[in-house]
Amino acid sequence: MSSAARVLFLSLLLLLAAPPAASAAERWSLAPAGGGRPSFYGEGPAGTVLEDTVSVANPSGAPVTVRLHGTGVTFEDGTVRVPARTRADVPFTVTVPTADRAVEIVARDTDGDERRVRIQLRVTVPELSALTVEQVRVVGDRIAYELVNRGTTPLTPRLAVQADGAFGRVLDRAPRTLPVDLPPGSRTKLTEPWPDRPALDAVDVRLTVTAAGGVRDTAVASARFVPWGAVTGVAGCAGAALGAWLVVRHRRRRRSYDGEVTEAERPDRQAELTGAGT
Repeated sequence: MSSAARVLFLSLLLLLAAPPAASAAERWSLAPAGGGRPSFYGEGPAGTVLEDTVSVANPSGAPVTVRLHGTGVTFEDGTVRVPARTRADVPFTVTVPTADRAVEIVARDTDGDERRVRIQLRVTVPELSALTVEQVRVVGDRIAYELVNRGTTPLTPRLAVQADGAFGRVLDRAPRTLPVDLPPGSRTKLTEPWPDRPALDAVDVRLTVTAAGGVRDTAVASARFVPWGAVTGVAGCAGAALGAWLVVRHRRRRRSYDGEVTEAERPDRQAELTGAGT
């Protein structure tokens, strides 16, 4: 074999024996620490600071340097140098936002290659049951009111109604479940029938609402009942009687004036004649 042929043959052997160049994907990777998790997941009340760890693995034969960043994510060390065939675990913290959202941890090496891993954040709201009864008022033969769910849990309210007048209790309805469901933050307008309300009275109406979780609230409204039709009729009769009395009185006074004779108008009495005796 000629020298040139031997050189070519040896070059081919070296090329075949040399390991293939590592692709960018094989050089390094980014994943949640601990294995088995394709992404991060965290939950808690808004503003809660969560802690976790992300791993940068370098299976290649050369070291790699990466920089880490993410929206709302703080790293213990944002720039990491990972030696060949090793792994670096980088702790980080992330703050739970005010609404559910997803963010990403982004890692970039000195060649511009990037890896990303997702963080899904969920806001949890503590359970709070709160209910108020508001805007109580008597309108005609109904009691109008509003229920407001000021908590974070749905509620099915119960209502009790009482009313006290000038001479005692005029309405007393035991608690009963209302046919409404109140989602958190909702406001609902309702009315309570009162067909047999007093015709003439001054009352204080009291509504008491309760719900699961120890929820309870009470509101009071005052109302005055006056039978204006009867009052108008009585007033009309009284006015008519008063008018008649005034007319009669005026006529009597006038007759009295017409029959009276004053001293100036009376005829002179006949003069008494007197004389001296002669």
